[in-house]
Amino acid sequence: MQMTVADLDAMIEEEKRSTCAECHSAAWAEGLLAGIEPEIIAEAALTTALTELGKNGNEERLMALLKTMRDRVLAGDFFPDRTCH
Repeated sequence: MQMTVADLDAMIEEEKRSTCAECHSAAWAEGLLAGIEPEIIAEAALTTALTELGKNGNEERLMALLKTMRDRVLAGDFFPDRTCH
């Protein structure tokens, strides 16, 4: 079976996501070791992410991302012990 361009793009995107998650996890752990509360780390991470995305001036994409994340919170995606509602 040959890989298509779409397959290759999907693999690259997944590798980027995995690498990014590892980097963020390391930074999170470093913040905790420094005695920073998880809420402060989370707020800083979200503020940085939204500011960086906002630099391109695309408010619609930024709002769409926020809506997607809100929907995921409501679906229980970030609560491993909670069942979906």
